[in-house]
Amino acid sequence: MHFGYSVAYLSSQVSIPKLILLTAPHGIFEIPAIIIAGAAGFKIPYEIVRYLAGKKETVLTREDIREYIALSLISIILIVIAAFVEVYITPRLSIFYQYDK
Repeated sequence: MHFGYSVAYLSSQVSIPKLILLTAPHGIFEIPAIIIAGAAGFKIPYEIVRYLAGKKETVLTREDIREYIALSLISIILIVIAAFVEVYITPRLSIFYQYDK
């Protein structure tokens, strides 16, 4: 919702190509990171439900924990890369277009 509001507001302030140029490089990393973080967040409750449904003998196995940690670390790494892109690369890309349409 916040991103949609920002795009709507900024599209009246800057050109669409510049808006894409300023958001796409950052979003390439952040959107998958958010999706992966969501998957990691559902991993443990999913395994608990499977255990309660009788489809597993133990609540969490070492493999389940490894998968959770791997998903979490991948998400964190992607967020850090997205932050790096936003701080160091996006400002450099912004000089290619003027702020007016």
